[in-house]
Amino acid sequence: MSDTPITEADIEAAERLAGLSYTARERAQMVGNLEGQIDLARARRQVELAHNVPMASRFDPRLPGFAMPTQSGVRVAAEDAALPGSDADIAFASLPQLSGWIASGALSSRRLTQIYLDRIAKLNPHLHCFACVTTDLALSEADAMDALTAQGRHLGPLHGIPYGVKDLFDTKGIATGWGAEPYQHRLPETNAHIVTLLREAGAVLLGKTTLGALAYGDVWYGGVTRNPFNLNEGSSGSSAGSASATAAGLCAFSIGTETLGSITSPSQRCGTTGLRPTFGRVGRSGGMALCWSLDKVGPICRGVEDTALVLDALNGPDINDLCSIAAPFAYDAGRDISGLKLGYLPDAFGEGATAVDHAALAAAKELGIEVVEVHLPDLPYGALLNVLYSEAAAAFEHLTLSDLDDALTRQDDGAWPNIFRKARFLSAVDHVQLDRLRYLVMQALDGLFQEVDALIGPFSTGPMLVASNFTGHPCLHLRAGFEMLSTRGSGSLATGRLTAAPKDEAGEKFRVPQGISLWGRLFDEGTILCLGRALEAKLGVASERPSLAE
Repeated sequence: MSDTPITEADIEAAERLAGLSYTARERAQMVGNLEGQIDLARARRQVELAHNVPMASRFDPRLPGFAMPTQSGVRVAAEDAALPGSDADIAFASLPQLSGWIASGALSSRRLTQIYLDRIAKLNPHLHCFACVTTDLALSEADAMDALTAQGRHLGPLHGIPYGVKDLFDTKGIATGWGAEPYQHRLPETNAHIVTLLREAGAVLLGKTTLGALAYGDVWYGGVTRNPFNLNEGSSGSSAGSASATAAGLCAFSIGTETLGSITSPSQRCGTTGLRPTFGRVGRSGGMALCWSLDKVGPICRGVEDTALVLDALNGPDINDLCSIAAPFAYDAGRDISGLKLGYLPDAFGEGATAVDHAALAAAKELGIEVVEVHLPDLPYGALLNVLYSEAAAAFEHLTLSDLDDALTRQDDGAWPNIFRKARFLSAVDHVQLDRLRYLVMQALDGLFQEVDALIGPFSTGPMLVASNFTGHPCLHLRAGFEMLSTRGSGSLATGRLTAAPKDEAGEKFRVPQGISLWGRLFDEGTILCLGRALEAKLGVASERPSLAE
């Protein structure tokens, strides 16, 4: 950092970065007393902030007067299918089916685990969806679950069920590299909160699924994670490996995280069912922090009810997560949905919406529920992205200040290194004002959900992807159909806005899945799950597998 005195010309040049305009007199008044502010910033940078130190300010999605739901308990539809003869059919079975077969003794956890390990060995070289496969641990845990089954003990619906966890959650003694070169050889000494919960529920850890470096995209230190329906394109991200592995039948379910689309975007690309719970419902301790006020943890599965079972295991307070909120979770497959009111934003089904989006809306109107137009206030929802940039740049400040960001594979304009550097020029005053704008957005969505029980819409058109991530409302993204599309690139934040993935319009077309999103009230995931299950059955496209997975 230069020791050259600050001049009025420096201030005038800096005004452009802040979008401000001062007078010559105002610059002259400032020029002699800016050093104090800079010295304070330098002093703060001398304090080493470990990655697990949170912000003191705690985001809470609940507005004054919020009434927490009181019902709890999960009841899924009965599944009594016979055990298939094909390993592939077993691999793609639903969680209720797998759970029933294990509980009855028709299927052992070891056999199921070996089926998935064999599929990983065969397909991971093409998909690059597992950063680490924990073969010995998985078989040991499977044997332990089978021993309990033989004793007549059953830990619940995830007993003996193999899964993959996004490689930003700590696993004791197992490398947790966050998808990024500087952390590739991290060796945690403890398990993340959710890893402990899943072990207590009887789930079997197959390994660590890939993520785009530092939870952005699908490019990681081992390459690009691929979409099982088109190996020429990435799986999207950042829960890249979780969606790819689940879609290809390499695990029974997986765990992802979302800050801005990282569960829903790869689910859209790979055709999985992703559930992004209400902010604060699932504890995050032992997980990589990207944005303390935005990060959420949720399941990626192949069916709606599967996500309910996994969320039930993950739900509960985390004493080491400052933003953790204790809340009951209820889902009942037998619930009558006929009295529900489903809203949609007309503009979201305008330009950019596809035939699959419109077909999903039409199918929703045939569910025997009321479907109505709703509207949101005209607010600059996209402006909230500067909150994400600020928090992410703070979380990885040491990379920027030490130039370790040069070690990251992805270095384009929309990649983290450039975003982190640009974020240093964001104004603290504007950041406070953004927090106040966020409150207005919270009020706007609260008003919307006073009109309807849930909202339906395309994944990326309209304001809901951004708005709901910043308000903390839950989202269920499920497969709605297929399109013939040429190979797609990756979305980008290069311009400061979230831009869609470009397509190679002249290239070969591939049959790829597309989904639809359902958003619900805070801590009311049960309603969107019931609607999602009905819509899933109506659309009838959830069971199609990628050809390479057979």
